[in-house]
Amino acid sequence: MQTAIIESLRETTDGQEAERILRACTHCGFCTATCPTYQLTGDERDSPRGRIYLIKQTLEGAEPTARTQFHLDRCLTCRACETTCPSGVEYARLADIGRGLVDSQVERPPRERAIRWGLRHIVAHRRRFAFLVALGRAMSPLLVGRLAPLRDKIPPRRTSTGQDSHSTTAHPRRMLMLQGCVQPSAAPNTNAAARRVFDRLGISLIEAETAGCCGALHQHLSHRETAREQARRNIDAWWPYIADGAEALVMTASGCGAQVAEYGHLLRDDPAYADKAARVTELTHDVSDILAKQDLSGLGDIGTGRRVAYHPPCTLQNAPGLHDHVAAILAQAGFKLTHVGDAHLCCGSAGSYSILQPEMAGELRRHKLDNLESGTPDVIATANIGCQLHLEAATGVPVRHWIELLA
Repeated sequence: MQTAIIESLRETTDGQEAERILRACTHCGFCTATCPTYQLTGDERDSPRGRIYLIKQTLEGAEPTARTQFHLDRCLTCRACETTCPSGVEYARLADIGRGLVDSQVERPPRERAIRWGLRHIVAHRRRFAFLVALGRAMSPLLVGRLAPLRDKIPPRRTSTGQDSHSTTAHPRRMLMLQGCVQPSAAPNTNAAARRVFDRLGISLIEAETAGCCGALHQHLSHRETAREQARRNIDAWWPYIADGAEALVMTASGCGAQVAEYGHLLRDDPAYADKAARVTELTHDVSDILAKQDLSGLGDIGTGRRVAYHPPCTLQNAPGLHDHVAAILAQAGFKLTHVGDAHLCCGSAGSYSILQPEMAGELRRHKLDNLESGTPDVIATANIGCQLHLEAATGVPVRHWIELLA
């Protein structure tokens, strides 16, 4: 694709990266076949190809409008388009650049600004989010009428599945684990289950207390410098453990894993952090990728034929650097995996998407649950906290992080 990026952007890091990505695009349209939003609306501007043109026009000096912003907002950043692109177009990186450029020129309505402020300043902070969840649960009976839909956004109380293994034996093999922002209060059993499973395998999972949000929320809400600051803070928190021999960074939320796996790219031009960030990217693995390399014979036939519908999150299917071994691990453990049609399509969670685009997210969820429930599973399993919360709000089938099934 030919480009004519305006001079003020041409020599910037973003301008050069955007031009490189745009020039790889041949406008072939293969991306439209796997784009969930295009399949729903049939609008070219809701396809990767259409959004690429909207971004290109902005980079070339056309004044973006609220309509430009609207169609870029409706992108899930699921990256399914990248898996079918024969030219290797790095669409997600271009989308982040394009959104940032458009948001710098198009002012959002007050309500949208307030919601996005809350996402960045509350949801992205573990203790603030925990307080919000507790408050929401206490106020839930009062959410009636027009406020009733807010109940779906409040995570249910979880019944403990066993003691958190902070107190388990310290093993010679050690790996780092990210607490996350939402997961500790919304699904505390996930990391607790991971610790128990790894403990049985002779591996200690440790957390750096000063590590915080991975930066994904800020990255995709056009606050990319804040995302880089969060990456630096996390690297500082993890580095003493890495220097002391921690083997890996184990991600129990694939959304966080996809972001941390990008640290090397995000900080590639930072002389103080580029090498450390590249090392962090190298060490970052989804929990299933780590377990697939271990001897799991000791777990036994714990599934006993229990029927599981597995929903692979987009970040685990499509993000470079992450690998999905969940289905194979569950089958090895004795679970029966039901057939799930259109497993490649997004469930509509997509980080903050289900809050910012509730109608589109709801329609995607209905399609996803139809497929997940078609095999009459005993439980729906996934690998990301966002998918878990989004799906369980609209189904009577229990939705769990898959690691809980092994614990």
